[in-house]
Amino acid sequence: MADGERIITINIEEEMKSAYIDYSMSVIVARAIPDVRDGLKPVHRRVLYAMHELGLASNRPYKKSARIVGEVLGKYHPHGDSSVYDAMVRMAQDWSLRYPLVDGQGNFGSVDGDSPAAMRYTEARLSKIAEEMLADIDKDTVDFQNNFDDTLKEPVVLPARIPNLLINGSSGIAVGMATNILPHNLGEVIDGTIAYIDNKEISIEELMQYIKAPDFPTGGIIYGFDGVKEAFMTGRGKIVVRAKAEIVTEEKNDREKIVVTEIPYQINKEVLVSKIGELVNERKIDGITDVKDLSNRDGILVEIYLRRDVNAQVILNQLYSYTPLQTSFGVNNIALVDGRPTLINLKDYIRHFVDFRHEVVVRRTRFELAEAEKRAHILEGLLIALNNLDAVIKLIRESKDPEEAKNGLMSGFNLSEIQAKAILDMRLQRLTGLEQDKIKAEYEEVMKTIAYLKEVLEKEPLRMQIIKDELLAIKKKYADERKTELVMSADDIHITDLIPDNQFVITMSHAGYIKRTPVDLYRTQSRGGKGSRGGATREEDFIENIFTATAHEYVLFFTEQGQCYWLRVYEIPEGSKTSKGRPIQNLIRIQPNDKVKAYINVKNLDDAEALKNQYVVLCTKKGIIKKTTLEAYSRPRSSGIRAIVVHDNDSLLDAKLTDGTCHIMMATRYGQAIRFPEDKVRPMGRTAAGVKGVKLAAPDDEVIGMICIPAQDKNTTVMVVSEKGFGKRSYLDDPETGEEIYRITNRGGKGVKTISITEKTGKLIAIKAVSETDDLMIITKNGITIRMPVQEVRVMGRATQGVTLIRLDEGDEIAAVTKVADSNDHEENDQD
Repeated sequence: MADGERIITINIEEEMKSAYIDYSMSVIVARAIPDVRDGLKPVHRRVLYAMHELGLASNRPYKKSARIVGEVLGKYHPHGDSSVYDAMVRMAQDWSLRYPLVDGQGNFGSVDGDSPAAMRYTEARLSKIAEEMLADIDKDTVDFQNNFDDTLKEPVVLPARIPNLLINGSSGIAVGMATNILPHNLGEVIDGTIAYIDNKEISIEELMQYIKAPDFPTGGIIYGFDGVKEAFMTGRGKIVVRAKAEIVTEEKNDREKIVVTEIPYQINKEVLVSKIGELVNERKIDGITDVKDLSNRDGILVEIYLRRDVNAQVILNQLYSYTPLQTSFGVNNIALVDGRPTLINLKDYIRHFVDFRHEVVVRRTRFELAEAEKRAHILEGLLIALNNLDAVIKLIRESKDPEEAKNGLMSGFNLSEIQAKAILDMRLQRLTGLEQDKIKAEYEEVMKTIAYLKEVLEKEPLRMQIIKDELLAIKKKYADERKTELVMSADDIHITDLIPDNQFVITMSHAGYIKRTPVDLYRTQSRGGKGSRGGATREEDFIENIFTATAHEYVLFFTEQGQCYWLRVYEIPEGSKTSKGRPIQNLIRIQPNDKVKAYINVKNLDDAEALKNQYVVLCTKKGIIKKTTLEAYSRPRSSGIRAIVVHDNDSLLDAKLTDGTCHIMMATRYGQAIRFPEDKVRPMGRTAAGVKGVKLAAPDDEVIGMICIPAQDKNTTVMVVSEKGFGKRSYLDDPETGEEIYRITNRGGKGVKTISITEKTGKLIAIKAVSETDDLMIITKNGITIRMPVQEVRVMGRATQGVTLIRLDEGDEIAAVTKVADSNDHEENDQD
């Protein structure tokens, strides 16, 4: 051993353990795990701060990305340029971040996995919302630390006026741990945060009334609620996400295709399309004839063409099983809390964010108070000088240099050095009377500001109100609608416990689109026009059914082939008043050649005894009628159940919910209507075929409608409309004498004349039970739509031909007539 050489003996196991822990903590803290306060990793924070320092505001010109990367590398981030550029690129991709923090110009990659252009070709600047992350950073709101070579300062965390970690999410793999935080909707997160501020004891279940589920930038559908609830409650969970896919029938060849318009988050679209092609080639999925990717800059559009003989819903379910059209995300909400990686649930995050914002507000207020007090101090000196103007001028003129003048002012008028300098620096124009008034007004304003800032520091409720006001301003400026739908899976249980039983307006259009809208939106809208023309008959659509129901209620759907399906109201997608809604066949597993013809709204299906006293009355086009207790429909199945056996050349026409005491009327194309008490139809089993309700007058005759009117109802009138646009209203019984206008008979007869059918009127097309407050919607085969109040149609005799409701062009006929329920409850435009 050479002189002076020293060997230290260490335990290799302990050394490796110590070195590995140091390395792992470095990766966790300095690279892979975001901070709970601003939701950023160091590289993202440094990129945003460097862009701020370069003056790259959202209203300033773009700068080359290479310039920004160089700034970050040279000043704050001593790593490879690719790591910095990749981080900046991701913050600019609107399919990666729910609310992008970088406004990029140029090729920043694509959802197909294409790489961005080199940094020398692209440009960038801060997005508007990113400026909220940096707001007040120059007001001592956060701590700064030395950069890697101790020559500059960089922020430890950004002030983050927005809850960035939850709205944009984060993912990263550290040593021995990983994080995967999903993005959420800004408006929902702010609502939840404000609810927490108002009630610090709020439960996670109550927070979930505001923050419903993750909200991905690529949209899609979250399938099932259990994973969402588990993630919110514990910080860990598995969330299943599906593409938004719609089964569409092609008009030219009457074949079906699956149209995909949104894909799950972080799924490569090109890989997805290739996977579908592989499955078809390997015959793992049989029935797909072609796959076309028609996506462009306006959005995703993948069309999957199917053979005529396959069930589209079966193919779609296979795609969900075998391709990334359905994928799952493992939620693992790990973030740095006080420098330590911590698993956080929903309430934990909101609490940490509010605590951080409270600290920022306190530090900002102290900074602003100090600045205001400095200004007040100077203004006090100026006011002293103005109050002793002649003496001050005389002292300055007699001083041989500024130093002597300063000392003279300090000793002569008891001023501080700062005040004396401010007086000497004052321009002569400030001595005018108007300028003196401005100084006095500014001093009064500064003193008010100081008083307010001191009050803020003294009162925590005032500070919390400031945080709320700032969050509400952010919401007003940046909040948007949810992109990702939440659909309940069959495995979800007790979901109603977590969903408020709010009231909604359910609308179903003539073309089969359905949605639910909060009832308040309807009650604050004004009625629109009564008539309009669509571009073409096929495209013409209007609201055919509208009713109110609460979120926990059921809607039973009945199809032409006699099947019955269920949906809870909360399972119907929520939409705005002007949105189109979703095709009903995308919500229930209806057969491709079947169509929904009727619905029934039911409060609940749990009280078996009560359900036995309610009845579902069904009728078919060939005059068959059937009555079954509602209790027979109280056990829903996702594949539907048989409601009535429909014979060949017949189809279900209508369904009504009754209490067993109604009068039933059935009307036929040839203008006959039969009226009989409901008790003439005995209750029968759910799978029975029914009994004859009316005898048809000719082989081509058929039932066109059925109404059920409570026996004690004297205000309802019967509205009938013919193909050529004639219509009228009639009473069931004479309101003065009580004489039966539509005589009560047994079922199975021919009935009586309800409208005089002539070549001028055409055949009967519709019968409706209406009241004075209802509206009538009429659509013709040529696409003319008109909406008219029922009260404009006068009441007349039963056997008359009626009056002209709509004047038709040559060759045009009425295609459909529907009643829009009570216009006082739902003020709805004629087009949706």
